[in-house]
Amino acid sequence: MTESTSSQPARGLSRLRAYYELTKPGITGYVMISAGATAYVAAAGNLDMWTAIMTMGGTGAATAGALALNQYVERVVDGIMIRTRDRPLPSGRLKPIEAKVFGIALLVVGVAWLGYFVHWLPAALAAASAAAYHLAYTPLKTRHHFATLAGGVPGAFPMLIGWTAVTSSIDPGGLVMFAIGYAWQLPHVLGLSWMLREDHARVGFKLIPSSDPQGKTVGRHMVAWLVILVLVSGGPTFLGLTGTVYLIGALGVSTIYLIVGMGAARELTDKAARRVFFGSLLYHPAILVLMLLDTVRI
Repeated sequence: MTESTSSQPARGLSRLRAYYELTKPGITGYVMISAGATAYVAAAGNLDMWTAIMTMGGTGAATAGALALNQYVERVVDGIMIRTRDRPLPSGRLKPIEAKVFGIALLVVGVAWLGYFVHWLPAALAAASAAAYHLAYTPLKTRHHFATLAGGVPGAFPMLIGWTAVTSSIDPGGLVMFAIGYAWQLPHVLGLSWMLREDHARVGFKLIPSSDPQGKTVGRHMVAWLVILVLVSGGPTFLGLTGTVYLIGALGVSTIYLIVGMGAARELTDKAARRVFFGSLLYHPAILVLMLLDTVRI
């Protein structure tokens, strides 16, 4: 066996891994969990396995496609930033056309999957989420820090997709779920953007105000959205979707998260921003677990 022949399996595995990385599996997996958990609440704890699998699968495919397409669109700036220069396209492990076709295929399959196996509304929301990501958030990133507000929309859509997969409608329950997801997104993104501000400056990303070198405005925005998060986190119980255990737990973790944000607002160092960011990674799973544990069954 020649050296070229023996290296073919290794190259094949490397390409498969590159395609896998294009989907950002950590984000995609969490989006699937968010959609499934929200669908469970919408079904009052009586979510059938078929609906759960179809909802999570379709949402995951559409999300993976949108994320792959984002890496195709931003392949040049990804090659400049330290954090992203080892991604499949900047590193040369995949060609741009391969990522483009792969992303489009996954997005189309995900939207069609939701439309055929679940309902047209979650399918439309998945398509709208991808559109908001690519047509609003991505171009705004180099124009204005309002991009952060736009980016929270596709970030919160998975909870609304999960809700409509069961209810086939956008109602107060779905809007509360969306509000929780949206308010959670903003401190999460602001904390990350502050830590990456030098990397972002290399490519002209404006996710935080450039006229705020001390982070005072960013800190105030963090606190404002965390206050909103405390208020909306109790919404599921007030709508009769969850019980008292959820309410107490949600208000408790939301308040703790707010305290972390207030500490960062006093002096926004990289360490403080990192606490806000990692706090967000703990907060949302905690909220979902509380929802699942204390869903009101009908």
